Amino acid sequence: MNEELFISGREVPHIDPYLNIWHWPIGLYLFLGGLAAGILFFSSLYTILGREKELPTAVKWATFVVPVALVLGLLALFVDLKHQLYFWRLYTTIRLESPMSWGAWTLMAITPLSFIWAAGYLREAFPSWDWKFEILKKFENWVQNNRLPLAWIMVVLAVILGIYTGILLSAFNARPLWNTSLLGPLFLVSGLSTGAATIMWMSKNELEQSLFRRLDLLLIVIELFFIVHLFMGFLAGSEVKIEAAKLFLGGQFTVSFWVFVVLIGLVLPAILEILEMRGKKIPVSIPALCILFGGLMFRLIMIEAGQITRYLY
Repeated sequence: MNEELFISGREVPHIDPYLNIWHWPIGLYLFLGGLAAGILFFSSLYTILGREKELPTAVKWATFVVPVALVLGLLALFVDLKHQLYFWRLYTTIRLESPMSWGAWTLMAITPLSFIWAAGYLREAFPSWDWKFEILKKFENWVQNNRLPLAWIMVVLAVILGIYTGILLSAFNARPLWNTSLLGPLFLVSGLSTGAATIMWMSKNELEQSLFRRLDLLLIVIELFFIVHLFMGFLAGSEVKIEAAKLFLGGQFTVSFWVFVVLIGLVLPAILEILEMRGKKIPVSIPALCILFGGLMFRLIMIEAGQITRYLY
């Protein structure tokens, strides 16, 4: 028998308080939400700009991924819920000061819209498709005739969804790693990058691939800029912020973050995309998969590391 003497409750797990209730389903949910937001943003943006014929994958075909991503993300969130039968209570009120309320209502709006948007292109993807019922055919015609106003709604909802995935964490004042205003923009840019990578990977059009390669390279640079300034802000902050930064600067998440997220998820695909732009033949799947892997690892690591950081009084 080992005898332990506690002189303070501070170091007793779950007392200080120690949060360890969010696991991989939340990271997967945030990743898939960001991915869906990125694809929908580009689809609606280029619809508004009238470039459907030039960029068919961005506007049409990549959007078939979005309903699947949102449903899987919501399923992961549902699995993680403690009181699953009471999820509907989120929809009994609207709290403008609550990021979770914003997220719940945004998902309520954007999920059916993503199904409607993709369904409008089903007959282009599958020429033999038949809706069977006349009312569904009329609804399809209505969607096709009103794509522009739908695109304006969708671009706003996509931005809200993308930035919400980070603000959901930054609203936790008791978690120093999460409690930063940079987290929302950082998650938004990361989601746009994964969306651009998916479109680039799915596209067979060289012009479209080239455009999204350049866009993705720009987004990677912005993301690296945010990451550098995130740690600069932590190191210039209070002791708890410095301790949070140390988890990634010599602490237990140093290797996983800088290798999986920064090196494999950002730097390597950026180098490969630059080489491709200079005429080297690089399979488009390699940088795209690296970006998707890095985006997922970023969220999983931030979820895990954020729950460790805390205030000690």
